[in-house]
Amino acid sequence: RVQLVESGGGSVQAGGSLMVSCEASAYTSANGCLGWFRQAPGKEREGVACIGSGGRTDYADSVKGRFTISRDNAKNTLSLQMNRLKPEDSAIYYCAAVPIQWVACPLRSSAYSYWGQGTQVSVSS
Repeated sequence: RVQLVESGGGSVQAGGSLMVSCEASAYTSANGCLGWFRQAPGKEREGVACIGSGGRTDYADSVKGRFTISRDNAKNTLSLQMNRLKPEDSAIYYCAAVPIQWVACPLRSSAYSYWGQGTQVSVSS
């Protein structure tokens, strides 16, 4: 069955950088959308970034210019490089996948079929 496993994350001071990665098993991610979502305590899960099989990306306004999403279809991996982190970026970060190729990948969680277990990112001020 499809499994998405995140790695990376951790704790960092504001202004620092972190990378989170996701490895997909039993999933052919060459066609379809991959995305990163996050959920902070007491808040709803929100879309952070997504990327299509052709490399088209989309970002939440709150992370534009600071985060970069990338994918390696040959290795079935997804990454999120996070720079200039802020305390409000603290959350559990989830990777997600859906084997549907839209013109533009959506940033809404309801569109995605497969989810990882999440990895914690904590940013202190």
